[in-house]
Amino acid sequence: MGHASERGAPQGEAQRREGRAREKPAGLPSVWLRLVAVLLIGFAAFEARAAPVVVLQVKDAIGPASADYVIRGIAKAADAGAPLVVIQLDTPGGLDISMRQIVQAILASRVPVAVFVSPAGARAASAGTYILYASHIAAMAPATTLGAATPVAIGLPGAERKPPVQDKGGEPTGSSKDDPDQGDPRPASTAPADAMAAKQVHDAAAFIRGLAQQRGRNAEWAERAVREAVSLTATEALSAKVVDVVAEDVDDLLARIDGRQVRVHGADLTLATRGLTQQAMLPDWRQRLLSVLANPSFALILMMLGIYGLMFEFSSPGFGLPGTVGTICLLLAMFALQLLPVNYAGLALIILGLALLAAEVVTPTLGVLGAGGVVAFVAGGLLLFDRDVPGLGLPLPLIFGLAASSTAVVLFAGGMALRARRRPIVSGCEETKGAEGIVLARADSGAWVQIHGERWRATSTDPLQPGQRVRVIGLQGLTLEVQTETGPTTPGDAT
Repeated sequence: MGHASERGAPQGEAQRREGRAREKPAGLPSVWLRLVAVLLIGFAAFEARAAPVVVLQVKDAIGPASADYVIRGIAKAADAGAPLVVIQLDTPGGLDISMRQIVQAILASRVPVAVFVSPAGARAASAGTYILYASHIAAMAPATTLGAATPVAIGLPGAERKPPVQDKGGEPTGSSKDDPDQGDPRPASTAPADAMAAKQVHDAAAFIRGLAQQRGRNAEWAERAVREAVSLTATEALSAKVVDVVAEDVDDLLARIDGRQVRVHGADLTLATRGLTQQAMLPDWRQRLLSVLANPSFALILMMLGIYGLMFEFSSPGFGLPGTVGTICLLLAMFALQLLPVNYAGLALIILGLALLAAEVVTPTLGVLGAGGVVAFVAGGLLLFDRDVPGLGLPLPLIFGLAASSTAVVLFAGGMALRARRRPIVSGCEETKGAEGIVLARADSGAWVQIHGERWRATSTDPLQPGQRVRVIGLQGLTLEVQTETGPTTPGDAT
């Protein structure tokens, strides 16, 4: 019995080892699945942490190109899973419609947006102030400014507003130096010049006040920036709770806002930005082309090239190149003017000036039409865009330079036309009268003469002999009337 149990023990142990060997391959797939899952989770976490902060740079007047660049940049950052979008802003202001498009894109963004007024010396004036107030994080670099957000009516007379009357201490009238909480919380300001300006100011004040209330910023100062055109430095803005952070650069900004909580699409989000990498998203070719076309100076030059090209083509049809280039330039100019707020009275004056200059070339009037064209062109250039709107006014040197160049073209073309008129006629019937020739042979009713190497039939009251020199005094159809060089001959001479 003892031997049997001893023999049975090794057999049982061998069976157990065989069973474990059979179970081991069955557990391998689950182990590998767990390992792959851990690797995928780790890779996803690494990718989420490694996603860079997208940096957009707006360093010009706010216009259609700026709006397209910012809107597309925010959308691309959201698609790429970026943790934050930083807009480096340095602008003197710009168009209201473009500013509102950028604000709407920031408010609807799925990614937190930080507007950073930088580098040192930059500003966020006028439209830039609204954009900064709309951002989730508002930041400024030292030695930067923001404010002066009063809207300017383009092309409307009397839209300018006078600054508020100040007392001797430099404070606006109606405000309390000692206790700012007393009295009406809304700042005192002068009445706008007309009803249209009043509507614009009230609308802009309500708009920026709503942005301030949504982001928890200083709404009272925001309204003062609209109604009184006040400005703040970076330090003053931080003390007045207009901005959240003052940072030296983007790296410093990311370190300072790390751990802050922002509200994105109704949900609270804690920023983890310390040490994140940055990716500058530069404008693509489409946005750069749009920026060039939306430049008022370039739009005016394109329009002039288009009109002059078509004028040259109509005056000398068949050449082709001026008409083609002129048509392209004129269409591009129309597209650019469609993007910009144009004063149509100024545009009509420019077209009238160019038409008068063209009329002076075609029908010289001793400079009357040309002078009127230059005056109309200069007046139209001054009125075409409002010079008070940053980035939209046409430079005076450009206006006077184009007017001077147009005058030079008119004088040059008119001088050539005058010289051509004074030249002797070199072809046609008029040139044939007075021409000299020689008699080749007699004919039944006249003679054959050679004029400018051509053989003509001629008649004369004088007897004509071969080899005699004659002068043309008239033309009847294809027969010349000639007389001899010595004048009419007498009957005695004929014998």
